[in-house]
Amino acid sequence: MRPPVPPFTAETAAQKVQAAEDAWNTRDPAKVAAAYTPDTVWRNRSEFVTGREQVQAFLTRKWEREHDYALRKSLWAFTDDHIAVRFQYEYRDDAGQWWRAYGNENWEFDAEGYMRRREASINDVAIDEADRRITGPRPESERGQDLPLQ
Repeated sequence: MRPPVPPFTAETAAQKVQAAEDAWNTRDPAKVAAAYTPDTVWRNRSEFVTGREQVQAFLTRKWEREHDYALRKSLWAFTDDHIAVRFQYEYRDDAGQWWRAYGNENWEFDAEGYMRRREASINDVAIDEADRRITGPRPESERGQDLPLQ
């Protein structure tokens, strides 16, 4: 099992979102991929991924090109076995340009609490290093807080 498990409440959905944020901020593809079913299906931007092995390979490629990646997720909505999140993350590319990515994800979970479907829509905006807001994992004092849009 991968608690919290469905059916979600406001409290357990928020816990699931924070656990996902914490895992992604490790930038450990194997750790992150372990949260998904063996046959998980993803749409990430224009890329389609199927299964944990492809998830791990996707994340390895992602974090090889997205340097100093740091993420914030927030709960948007939930039902018994679905969660919708909004997120922002920042990273630096190989040329040194900083980016802020804005996105929405829709998640579907199995009864054991593993994610079986993830659909992500993401847009990137170039930012100056001085405009960064997300510089590492979320401090305990900021958990549950949304980030401003700009």
